[in-house]
Amino acid sequence: MATQDARRERIWDPALRAYHWALAVLVIANWLLGKLGPSDMTLHFWLGYGVIGLLVFRLVWGLAGPATARFTQFVRGPRAVLAYLPEMARPRPSQWPGHSPVGALAVVAMLAVLILQVTTGLFADPDDYINVGPLASTVSSETSRSALRWHNRGADLILILVLLHWAAILFYRLWKHEDLVRPMITGWKWVRRR
Repeated sequence: MATQDARRERIWDPALRAYHWALAVLVIANWLLGKLGPSDMTLHFWLGYGVIGLLVFRLVWGLAGPATARFTQFVRGPRAVLAYLPEMARPRPSQWPGHSPVGALAVVAMLAVLILQVTTGLFADPDDYINVGPLASTVSSETSRSALRWHNRGADLILILVLLHWAAILFYRLWKHEDLVRPMITGWKWVRRR
């Protein structure tokens, strides 16, 4: 939805959009395999390696990619987040050029939890002699069991973050009349420069 002071701009580059959708598919598939999947977690491991590759890409892209993909462009401090909250509550489109300050917090949280998740998965050992993380033998059994516990907790955190992400998309669509999905497909978004 456009407003008078907004203009349509290309915000999300093709690589970032492909990363986003690939990560969504791999994370959801891996969560389902982890919670409901077979006792042999080989596919879970391979999808986890895919997540690692995507995370490495995102970290590099956040430092060297196009301006709207860079962390310095969208990660803001507490003052900006607090200043954005009243705007977030208004039932009109925010039209931020990229992630809003609150959206940036969500990105950072998801990246942090996913980094924790893949790291603990590499070192986890469930003592079943089948689904042992590839680096579990490099640490003590106590550390690998601790990694497994954190890996299980991380799965719950990921579910919470994904549900919050979907809730935010619905909130923006229904309350603020702003479509956040289409720009992540096309790259184009109505924005107001601040």
